[in-house]
Amino acid sequence: MTYQGQSGVMADEFTRDELVARLIRAGELEVSGEDLAEAATYFDTERFRFHGPDGFESDFDGLSAYFAAVREAFDDRSIRRGIVVAEGGHVACQTWIEGTFVREFTQSPAGPLPPNGKRVVFDLINIFRFDDRGRLVEEWVRTDDRALLRQLGADRRA
Repeated sequence: MTYQGQSGVMADEFTRDELVARLIRAGELEVSGEDLAEAATYFDTERFRFHGPDGFESDFDGLSAYFAAVREAFDDRSIRRGIVVAEGGHVACQTWIEGTFVREFTQSPAGPLPPNGKRVVFDLINIFRFDDRGRLVEEWVRTDDRALLRQLGADRRA
């Protein structure tokens, strides 16, 4: 089945399952760092916009820098997606990113933090918007930064 997208070009319509699979693969690649060139193909790297907690805004390069900092600071990383709701080009889901905090984390909500050796779980609620080519163009994230900072050991800093 095809439809005419915003660009006026006919494109294959992605099913819910295909969009979810693309979302899962993009997250796996960003968290693992396995193939960043492939990861970029899941995004419209020019138009992508990230809307995070406390008014934080970024583009694709900023998102990539954030995940590079996560990969640098945490070993034994994993990502899981929970309840998934999809409608049209929007997908909402729960996300858990986990890792062992072994090196400085430069992108914490409180700035750079030293490692504490603990297992940390980033517990997120995400909403994603895809374009008519199945690329991610927008993401909204909500998370409990206070709980995250507690896991990172920020509540014990002087």
